[in-house]
Amino acid sequence: QVQLVESGGGLVQSGGSLRLSCAASAASGYILSINTMGWYRQAPGKERELVASITSGGMTNYVDSVKGRFTISRDNAKNTVYLQMNSLKPEDTAVYYCNAEIFHLQSSGPTLLDYWGQGTQVTVSS
Repeated sequence: QVQLVESGGGLVQSGGSLRLSCAASAASGYILSINTMGWYRQAPGKERELVASITSGGMTNYVDSVKGRFTISRDNAKNTVYLQMNSLKPEDTAVYYCNAEIFHLQSSGPTLLDYWGQGTQVTVSS
């Protein structure tokens, strides 16, 4: 009953920029709070890897390969997380997935679960 909807992927040339967005919403009940939110990516033939994460208090973490180029941020009022990607490289090409740990209140009671978005393709051409 909780959905993460991503947007902002696409095709860009090497050195270009993209901004990904991921908004959480509840089809039933309502979202009480969101703990850590993050962006993962999976390239063809590779395992999914954590790209960046941000806690509810704003502490961030990045994989070494994107440090200095990517910035993760969130808007708690909108239940949304962003990933600003600059100086993109062909090796950044992957499907990017949003992840969030969400405290959700339904008629059956509260739950704290991990949710995933459907993924958005990012392709960087050389």
